[in-house]
Amino acid sequence: MTVKELLAEIPMEIICGEEYLDREIKRGFSSDMMSNVIARGGEGDIWLTFQTHLNVVAIGLMKKMTAVILVQNRKLIPRALEKAESEGLIVLETSLSAFELGGRLYKLGISGD
Repeated sequence: MTVKELLAEIPMEIICGEEYLDREIKRGFSSDMMSNVIARGGEGDIWLTFQTHLNVVAIGLMKKMTAVILVQNRKLIPRALEKAESEGLIVLETSLSAFELGGRLYKLGISGD
């Protein structure tokens, strides 16, 4: 499934990276502990998080994640948004909790860790 196909099923706000929505999603990943994301996150993941700081973008890029999804209407801090835009990271936003979004992703066939 691509990010574009995901957005047709679960509408979310595209914060940045709209030109990259054809990227493939390999699996879902949800964590707010950065060391856990570094250890277990992977290329092609969509990462569900409540965190909004610059390290979210840095880790998303380092791990070659497909997208970062900010849950519960969270907003990236301005420096993080600038970095995500300049580096081509897809960032989405939803009002859903990580728990609810994870359940919906699972129903769509996106498994996780």
